[in-house]
Amino acid sequence: MAEAADFQGMSSSPARRWLRRTGSLLAGAPLLAGLLQLPSPAAAHAAGPTSAVRASGSGAVAVALDSLSPSLPQDGDTLTVTGTVTNNGKQAVTGAHVGLRVGPQLRTRSAIENTAQNSGEVPVPAGQEVGGKYVEKFAELAPGVAEHFSISVPVDKLDLGSDGVYEFTVSLSGRTSAQPWEQVLGVRRTFLPWKPDEAAAKTRTTFLWPLVSTVHMTAETGSNEQQTPVFLNDDLAAEISPGGRLDEMLSLGAGLDVTWVVDPDLLASVDAMTRSYKVQTGSGTPRAGTHQAVAKQWLAELQKAVAGKEVVALPFGDPDLASLAHNGTSVTGSLSHLKEATDVVANTVEPILHVKPNTDFAWPVDGAVDPSIVKVATSAGADKIIARSDSLQETGDLPYTPSAARPIGGGTTAVVADARLSTAFQGDLTKASGTTLATQRFLALGLALNAQSNKTRSVVVAPQRMPTVRQAHAMAEALSALQSGTWSESQELAAAAAAKPDPGATTRIPSRSDYPSALRRQELPRSAFEQTATTQDKLDNFKVILTDQSRVVTPFGRAMNREMSTSWRGRARATESFRDSVESHLDDLTGQVKLIDKSDTKLSGRSATIPVTVQNNLVQGVGHLELRLSSTSPTRLQIGGDAFDEQPVAVSGGHSQTVKFTTSARANGQATVIAQLYTEDGQAYGAPVRFEVKVTEFTATVMLVIGGGFLLLVLAGFRMYTQRKRAAAREAEDDGPDDGPDETAPTADGPENPGDPEDRLDKESGTDARAEDPDQPSDRTPDTAAESTDPSGTGERVDR
Repeated sequence: MAEAADFQGMSSSPARRWLRRTGSLLAGAPLLAGLLQLPSPAAAHAAGPTSAVRASGSGAVAVALDSLSPSLPQDGDTLTVTGTVTNNGKQAVTGAHVGLRVGPQLRTRSAIENTAQNSGEVPVPAGQEVGGKYVEKFAELAPGVAEHFSISVPVDKLDLGSDGVYEFTVSLSGRTSAQPWEQVLGVRRTFLPWKPDEAAAKTRTTFLWPLVSTVHMTAETGSNEQQTPVFLNDDLAAEISPGGRLDEMLSLGAGLDVTWVVDPDLLASVDAMTRSYKVQTGSGTPRAGTHQAVAKQWLAELQKAVAGKEVVALPFGDPDLASLAHNGTSVTGSLSHLKEATDVVANTVEPILHVKPNTDFAWPVDGAVDPSIVKVATSAGADKIIARSDSLQETGDLPYTPSAARPIGGGTTAVVADARLSTAFQGDLTKASGTTLATQRFLALGLALNAQSNKTRSVVVAPQRMPTVRQAHAMAEALSALQSGTWSESQELAAAAAAKPDPGATTRIPSRSDYPSALRRQELPRSAFEQTATTQDKLDNFKVILTDQSRVVTPFGRAMNREMSTSWRGRARATESFRDSVESHLDDLTGQVKLIDKSDTKLSGRSATIPVTVQNNLVQGVGHLELRLSSTSPTRLQIGGDAFDEQPVAVSGGHSQTVKFTTSARANGQATVIAQLYTEDGQAYGAPVRFEVKVTEFTATVMLVIGGGFLLLVLAGFRMYTQRKRAAAREAEDDGPDDGPDETAPTADGPENPGDPEDRLDKESGTDARAEDPDQPSDRTPDTAAESTDPSGTGERVDR
């Protein structure tokens, strides 16, 4: 009927009359027969949509639908439609006008999807134009110029019939110089949900409102007592600042009835920003962060928004369950990280938000599941999996969309989100027209779902994890209209999971081979989990020597949770760089406890001590270490009487300790000595220090000669002492009366008679040459004169 009406209108059009006049002028000419064989515009339309486009050149004008208000019209409302029309052709369009058309009802959700996919195709739209004064006219549309339009029409003028979803089209008609007859040159199709009365059985709708971001914090916590956190950049500050993505998500969600889904890592990161923090720079020296006020304000508003609302907390860092299931389970320790990420949730979320979160849910990427993903998700304690209907597809003969809850065995419930509703806000919605179309599509799909059955069902909407600002606005606009509509009511996620399942709904989890290849290509590789395992091994070896393990274990544990984050999908280089930075920072910290290098040493004698210094540049003290000094040549040099010796080590923060080892030489030569730190469990810690020891062992003869020389020095000293004592005695006698001979008279050994040269040398040196070898007989004759003049009665006779 619509096509016949279009044909009749075209048969009396100016274009038709122009063709008739041209034909009469050319009557009788040889060219007439050829001209009459050309198809008329009406015939082109009657031939079908494709030929109509080809004949008329339709599609030259782009129609954008910027707003449609209200989204869900009611009786007595006035529908206002605004947008723009842009002439993309090379010729001006004259006699143009924008009109509205209401097409037939779309009774299936598949029909709605097909219409949405062909929203801008030009084939003559269905339905009669409302016409009359409810059009906007343009005298001319110049090429490349966009013109705004706004049309308001009472809803009762649209001739809407029974409840349902109607195709709603905005079209532009006009003429061009090449085709001077009125034709449709551009269209934009959308949907007009019509449900003025309350539904007998409302759909219970759960809408997940995700507060999830990328990784922002590093493993660094500064070298001070306060453990100042370090951020990768200022991106998080931009997201929570006014107009930022997370700020918009918060302000929009605060006015809606939603289930908040939060990543504890995001909350912990913003909470860290409320205090002193630093931000990495290109120079390598972090600078002080300055967005404490913004962080405090955002958290305060979030606390108000979630008060009394349902909050579902994901494991810390929002780990990629699919990557872990497919590539990480064979790597030792990977599942333990997931368990840790789950265990820290309660102590992270509740102190910040002041609400107790629900931790029973796991949310794989895009709700795609297989048996391995379910197994990994439940291993950390979750007993409810948020899946999606394009993964866990219906295989039965249900004529309607079943409720979300599905028991899948083992006490686990799959909460299946509706795929069409969940993906309605993906794609580029930067323009207002994209938001309007997404909103109307979402509402149309929702009403069509409600109309499938007269029984109450629970439906879950799980949108993308990190919507853009424009996507968030589209979500909020659609959800606000839905919650003010007549066929839906809000429901918490826990209630949806607890709802009675439909007996005919499928419960079969798709096989691993059915997992979408596009998602598999984005997964973290096995090497990512292997590197995390290496970092964990290093951390385990490091923490045992620390006096305050929490200063290191906590930040690095959370950093390794972040290494498994879902947000790394599609960012292979970024995630590899982050993992490298975490491991490198741990290496730097472990390197702060080390042995000081030693130069080669020369060892003279049978035994000596070798000092080895342990340096601790950490803020905290270290202990539970043993320093082992070992000789590679124990037959030449022994340490502590054996090939090696060990001593315990404990060093306070910022200090050094020198440990001394006793060594004993067995033979001359060179020996290599190795100093190595070990933890108490026998694991080597840090790099060893090697140095050479040159051993010089003294013989018994050499030792005897040295001992004899020492004895001679002692005797010489005694000789000098006795001589000085005798001299002092003689001086005392000279001072008193004496009738005997003059002591100052020259004698054989006196100063006037030098006597024997050898004896003179002995006296001048203060030593007795004969003392050098007491076993040799004296070769000099005793001086009786000297003896007789010695009043003490001793003199040289004692020395001899």
